[in-house]
Amino acid sequence: MATDTVNFGRSFILPPWVGPPSNIPTEPMSYKWYHHMFVLLWEENYGDIDSITPTFFQSLSPRSNLDKKSSSILEAATSCNVHSILAYAQGTNFVYNGFRSASLSLDGIAGVTSNGLLKLTNDTRQQKGHAFHPDPVQLKNSPNGSVYSFSTAFVFAIQPQYATLSGHGIVFVIAPQRGLPGSLPSQYLGMFSETNNGNSTNHVFGVELDTIQSSEFNDINDNHVGIDLNGLTSAMSTPAGYYADGGELKNLTLISGKEMQVWVDYNGTEKRIDVTLAPINVQKPQTPLLSLRQDLSSIINQSMYVGFSSSTGSVLTSHYVLGWSFRVNGEAQALALSQLPKLPRIGKKETSKVLTIGLPLMVLLVVSMLILSVVYVIRRKRKFAEVLEDWERDYGPHRFKFKDLYIATKGFREQELLGTGGFGRVYRGILPKSKIEIAVKRISHESRQGMREFIAEIISIGRLRHRNIVSLLGYCRRKGELLLVYDYMQNGSLDKYLHNQPKVTLNWRQRFRVIKGVASGLLYLHEGWEQVVIHRDIKASNILLDADLNGRLGDFGLARLYDHGTDPQTTHVVGTLGYLAPEHTRTGKATRNTDVYAFGAFLLEVACGRRPIELRDAEDVILVDWVFSCWDRGAILVARDPRLGAEFVEEEMELVLKLGLICSHSDPLMRPSMRQVLQYLESDLPIPELSSIGLSSGGLTFAHREGFDDLAMSYPSSIYKAFTHSSSVAESQLSGGR
Repeated sequence: MATDTVNFGRSFILPPWVGPPSNIPTEPMSYKWYHHMFVLLWEENYGDIDSITPTFFQSLSPRSNLDKKSSSILEAATSCNVHSILAYAQGTNFVYNGFRSASLSLDGIAGVTSNGLLKLTNDTRQQKGHAFHPDPVQLKNSPNGSVYSFSTAFVFAIQPQYATLSGHGIVFVIAPQRGLPGSLPSQYLGMFSETNNGNSTNHVFGVELDTIQSSEFNDINDNHVGIDLNGLTSAMSTPAGYYADGGELKNLTLISGKEMQVWVDYNGTEKRIDVTLAPINVQKPQTPLLSLRQDLSSIINQSMYVGFSSSTGSVLTSHYVLGWSFRVNGEAQALALSQLPKLPRIGKKETSKVLTIGLPLMVLLVVSMLILSVVYVIRRKRKFAEVLEDWERDYGPHRFKFKDLYIATKGFREQELLGTGGFGRVYRGILPKSKIEIAVKRISHESRQGMREFIAEIISIGRLRHRNIVSLLGYCRRKGELLLVYDYMQNGSLDKYLHNQPKVTLNWRQRFRVIKGVASGLLYLHEGWEQVVIHRDIKASNILLDADLNGRLGDFGLARLYDHGTDPQTTHVVGTLGYLAPEHTRTGKATRNTDVYAFGAFLLEVACGRRPIELRDAEDVILVDWVFSCWDRGAILVARDPRLGAEFVEEEMELVLKLGLICSHSDPLMRPSMRQVLQYLESDLPIPELSSIGLSSGGLTFAHREGFDDLAMSYPSSIYKAFTHSSSVAESQLSGGR
């Protein structure tokens, strides 16, 4: 009789009639085939596969009611390398109550702490961290088969450095490769990149716990849970929370620093994904937070890796996983919550070494140096004296000590000076305790009138959260001086890449990305926040570039806020010539339309590499008029920055130049909203023809200068000439009419 040999650590002779059934993998005499048959027969006749230990096989014999074929298969499986079979079977069911002895596959900045915490991110900005189960998981019985049911549970915590600022969040990931090669940090969460986000060939499934709102991915807010299928635009998302027993939805804050538990369950029969969230001390709610009917067969491959991904942006955040369980074809094992490692304490500050060492020395010298010490203390108090009124105590968390800012900027040394504008000098600094890089703007002021309202607006602006807006961290006030503290942007302001013969010239792809980023940030100010924010000073020198050369709108020293649906109040005319809308100089009202006008001047400045007003050949050259004349004679691309050469996309360049002219329309009602601007830039709407909106030869120049005559007459000619080089019209007015 013919025989076949199968090697599972040693040879075993099987009868030739043993063949694979139709409902399991079709490779006869293979390890995988015998594994599936073994699991099938075992669970049918002996019980749960998880109860097996190697010693069970020493006295095992197939039940008498098995037919000859099944008995032979079970005998073959149990006679082979038992430990290998167990390892294969148990690879689809694992639990980590802490990770001290776990052999995870880690990359990026992920690591395991000494007490067993999985720490996906550390004190490093713009980085990513991955942690995956080391072995692949079989999630299909064949490449074209249906996805098995699977279940996972994990406990996580997010500890940001500041109570309201954080990194980007955590994602539970099922992916074809460990480490997610080519993925980016920040808003991409270490999962995808700008080039592959949304590609159907990714074969990546994720459940994101997202703490930063990214408008490019249509995020609903900065505290949500979402289901991601091959991209970061979630198939379904909802604010973080859980359903109590009575059906009441209770909100949760992902960056609270508290432990929370997540359950992700996929029903392979019903093709349904359930995501449930709850505090660690609450049992799994009966009603999931998210429930999406979705067949994952086209997304998940037969063999996949399971794990976690996380990333940081400009703010330091620690993302932790305390415990994790996973199972295929069954419910994930409950975690032993009492055995999970403890989170580190937050908020506890180390004792200053200067104080520890210096205090005993000061005590010893107090008697002999009494007079000098008194003089020193008095001079030091004067040096770091601040103005603090009773009403400012409400803004304590947003107020910096002048001493900290003085140390951070090394006494505001010239070597730390980043730039000088019409409204103050900006210095680079590093906060002494947190080591965060900051930018400090010093603004002089003499008036006390209106200061309370001004500080209230500064604090409100400090709550803005958008990837294309420079975060305003807080303020400090001294006699005759106000200091504003911002996030530090490594690549400085955009204008140094456009003017004065820059060492580095941005290519068109980088410029176009900056334009779209600033448009997204300005749309958020106008429509996406709880109040309308009018920036009032949009220009290239106020656009800052982060480490990845993404454009961020900064310098909110002139910004005004008002409620949606109300009209803005009349204010002093402030801003920069060339960016000021003509109606603003007449009415004194700063509106969304005046910001759009300034954005139009900014578009032309970036595309042409020229300032809005320049002195050439002994006369002023107004950029928008020159671009209009190029369009009027059918050669608008002549206006492009000659340093770009031929390295640009003609359709995009023409779009930006025409959009700059449309935004510069003398009639504010003819200018587009920032939502329309973004739709034009994303090619979601066709840009209107210039002739159809009332732009004609010569009309733009008069419209541009209309309203400036009275303003120019109020300044001596020498000062007016200085303004033609984009200097500011007036310093920020801190009086009631600011």
